Amino acid sequence: MPRGTDYFAMLGLPRKLTLDADQLEARFHQLSWKLHPDNFVRAGEYERELSLECSAQLNDAFRTLRDPVSRVEYLLGQAGTRREGQHKQQAPPELLEEVFELNESLDELREARQSGGDPAMRAELGRRLENERRGFESKLELVDMELEGLSSDWDRALDANDQATEKKLMDRMNEALNRRSYIRNLVHSVQRELAEA
Repeated sequence: MPRGTDYFAMLGLPRKLTLDADQLEARFHQLSWKLHPDNFVRAGEYERELSLECSAQLNDAFRTLRDPVSRVEYLLGQAGTRREGQHKQQAPPELLEEVFELNESLDELREARQSGGDPAMRAELGRRLENERRGFESKLELVDMELEGLSSDWDRALDANDQATEKKLMDRMNEALNRRSYIRNLVHSVQRELAEA
């Protein structure tokens, strides 16, 4: 396998976002067995090193393609349309008010913790933050469902060779991934603060 081989091609799978998990795993195990370094014990040093490199590349491909979100990120990255990190992440407009309230609650909890504030008040702040965290986790699930739908739409556009629709869907998937990343970071921030409370 040449360096930089497309993960879908490496695993002999169609370049689609909706994949059969069992087929993916079976193909991975089949190739993994063929490329395993134990099969090259008596081979020359070059072949042994190549086996290790190919096995590592295969493992990366499997890890990436078995997760639906990573699969979308990979496909968009390969197409050159993944733009996460090019711009400072901003709160999605529909979440501005909730993000503002969440940040206020986080600030209150930090201040109460630093000042050694009333334990009952800190416990109440912790409960409020836990509820907000659950709300944002629900939003994360909705984004994942949106990505699943967009992935199916992209596969249909690919089958129809509708490149204009593919491009539009890639832009929408990119927006959804950026929104997902923002929400996931919020959830992690709340989890960190609650762990320290």
